[in-house]
Amino acid sequence: MAVTVPAAAPTDEANSETSTGSDELEILELSARARKNLKLRSKAARPTDYWRKITIPGMVQDRPGVSDRGVVSPAVGIVTQIKAFPGDTLRAGEPVVGLRLFSEYLQNSQAQLFKADQETDIIQERIGRIASLARVGGVSKAELTALRAELTRQEILIRTARQDLLTRGLRPEQIEKVQKEGTFVSTIEVTAPTSRLQGSESQDDSEDFAYEVQDLPVEVGQQVQAGQLLARLANHRELYVVGHAFKSEADLLEEAARVSRPIDVQFADDNADVWSPLDQSFQIRHLSNSIDVESRTFDFFVPLENQSRNYEKNGETFLVWRFRPGQRVRIHVPLE
Repeated sequence: MAVTVPAAAPTDEANSETSTGSDELEILELSARARKNLKLRSKAARPTDYWRKITIPGMVQDRPGVSDRGVVSPAVGIVTQIKAFPGDTLRAGEPVVGLRLFSEYLQNSQAQLFKADQETDIIQERIGRIASLARVGGVSKAELTALRAELTRQEILIRTARQDLLTRGLRPEQIEKVQKEGTFVSTIEVTAPTSRLQGSESQDDSEDFAYEVQDLPVEVGQQVQAGQLLARLANHRELYVVGHAFKSEADLLEEAARVSRPIDVQFADDNADVWSPLDQSFQIRHLSNSIDVESRTFDFFVPLENQSRNYEKNGETFLVWRFRPGQRVRIHVPLE
């Protein structure tokens, strides 16, 4: 293979010495081995299609309603234990804070549950005694009907009280002891929520869903009210890539979102060599309908499925995410 290299331009001195002549060409011969080392390939040139793209700056952000979870106090109480600290990793159902309860409402709910269960046993016993008498006319059938109606009312009270205590943070086994033994609960552990809504005895608390404790605004000995924030947890599995575009680009981005056109996202400070390949397609989910008064840009949102790994240290597990809120990105949007 021969490569033609133009000779260097002659200097003024050379021009003065020779006023005639032409530029000489130098021929560089490359062996087959040299071509292989340089990875040179020869192909015929041909026209092809390509996408015209615009590049828009952006940032990785938490996904509202998905990434962050607040852990709140189910009743009035005193913080007796802190069981998870900022940076700790929690699974769903693991304890965050211990509380000593002194809620009159909670105590009344437990008393109502125990009383209703005792009344149910008494009514069932009475029904058993008079059912045979009612069949032979020994007692009025109206009395038997009234007892059965009262039994139904007590069963409704039991279900209502159990559900109320569940929403207050009591575990099913604690509620069972309240109902059958009258062992009232005065301390509870507030736990990390599951990825589904709480409040049902039938839900699966064993679901593997990891949180990181981000913020802990309470301390031991502090009195808290029902609904007060005890801890803020985060799970960065589902994030948004948020682009900041100008109004003049809105129509182009709307078209890309409407037809689900794949876009490219370039992450700053991403060490891709130590992570698994990013096997996901990026598409614009929606565009914001408001413009920032300072930057004069509007946002558009691209869902991002994050990657994570963990490491052990001193018997504790810590979680590391590949992409983190605040990380800068460049978004390449194909237009035409």
